[in-house]
Amino acid sequence: MNRPIVRLYGLVFVLFVLLIAFTSRWTVFEASSLRANVLNKRGLLQQQRIDRGEILAADGSVLARSVRRAEGTYTRTYPTGAEFTHAVGYSYNITLGQAGIERYRSAALDGQIGTSVQSILDELQGRKRQGDSVLSSLRPAAQHAAIAALGEHEGAVVALQPKTGAVEVMASTPGYDANALSSTSAYERLTHDPSSPLVNRATEFGYAPGSTFKVVTATAAIDSGLLTPQSTVSGRNEVPISGVPLKNDNNESLGQITLTEALAKSVNTVYAQVAERVGKQTMARYMSRFGFDRKPRLDYPADEMSASGEHLRGRLLAPTSAYVDVGRMGIGQDKLQVTPLQMAEVAAAVANRGTLMTPHLASAIVEPDGRVVQRVSPKVQSVVMRPSTAAAVTKMMEAVVNEGTGTSAQIPGVQVAGKTGTAETQIGGAINNVWFIAFAPAQNPTVAVAVTLKGVPGQGAAFAAPVARRVMEVLLHG
Repeated sequence: MNRPIVRLYGLVFVLFVLLIAFTSRWTVFEASSLRANVLNKRGLLQQQRIDRGEILAADGSVLARSVRRAEGTYTRTYPTGAEFTHAVGYSYNITLGQAGIERYRSAALDGQIGTSVQSILDELQGRKRQGDSVLSSLRPAAQHAAIAALGEHEGAVVALQPKTGAVEVMASTPGYDANALSSTSAYERLTHDPSSPLVNRATEFGYAPGSTFKVVTATAAIDSGLLTPQSTVSGRNEVPISGVPLKNDNNESLGQITLTEALAKSVNTVYAQVAERVGKQTMARYMSRFGFDRKPRLDYPADEMSASGEHLRGRLLAPTSAYVDVGRMGIGQDKLQVTPLQMAEVAAAVANRGTLMTPHLASAIVEPDGRVVQRVSPKVQSVVMRPSTAAAVTKMMEAVVNEGTGTSAQIPGVQVAGKTGTAETQIGGAINNVWFIAFAPAQNPTVAVAVTLKGVPGQGAAFAAPVARRVMEVLLHG
């Protein structure tokens, strides 16, 4: 065989391989992304004829279902109205697209098992595609309590099971009713609403965490071996931090006090000095273990979540950056912007003896005949601290609730461990963004919670702690 023929044969062979590769790419490897492409109207039209699976709460109640129209197409309906909308999301493919669980679990809800080749075979055999259901870990009674407790405030609540990472509450106010999104005009009105009801405040954007971040600073100081809960630090007012005097709440000036007392009384100057001693490198290491500086690993659309950490002009900064004031960062100020989901993970990691579990909204995927095709098993995200450190920080957080700033979170017969947080939004004013993080029962925790409210005339103890207490009461006692 002469050389030109060999070359021709080689060319044909390469072209054949490329043909197989590109065909496989769209029919096998990237079939799901092709189906999800907003420009693929054929797929969207086909989806209207699919009896999409239900999204269920932990007790089996229906949060989203498909309803058949007279012409044979289906539309989504949300029986609980606005109560679960930020977690569940919506699915109006032709007009608005999808959000929330509806979007993240869309393939399962549409019954898209395997590749498009399987779908073609199903059609040839006359099988009607029916979606699988998604069983979530969301608890209706606790979700209702969170929404009611937040009231008219802008705010959010996240509650986790510390030992599994299951999300039991994801509440954000103000909300919106996904049933009203059947028209683009309704959606446009919501996008222009100054209260931003479409934003899931539990996972997006974020506010300065205030003194709740002192739990992170205390963890870094104790677990690194630098300090102990009994170590003493000066609590005098206007200690220079990065060369600028820092004030305590109400300009209170204290002498040498322990880290435990300083957490209970939320003494800024103590924990700012602790953060400076710990240093940026060590603070960065522990923040990373807690999940800061990257988007959460939640089974939820990535572009509907924000990374918690130091932000400057819309850009996420490393805690080691020269622009970071580590002392003020250590007390939850500086340029910190965090989400309630992230702060719930902080509480959950301490509660779970130092191990942070990966958060998840879905518990199982269930076929129409009731067969469970996938269970979401608990998975370790990171080991944040030693169990001995977690036990020490737990005792410190108990002191906050028993005798410090968090007494309004006390639950009769249950030991609560928590931390208040207040971030001023008006210099010299009384309008604040407030926080409370907690877990209970302290020695065998079954719930960890984070609460934030925006722009309230007071402190975290008065506004956020009672919300957390109410949610914990429901989750603990039903």
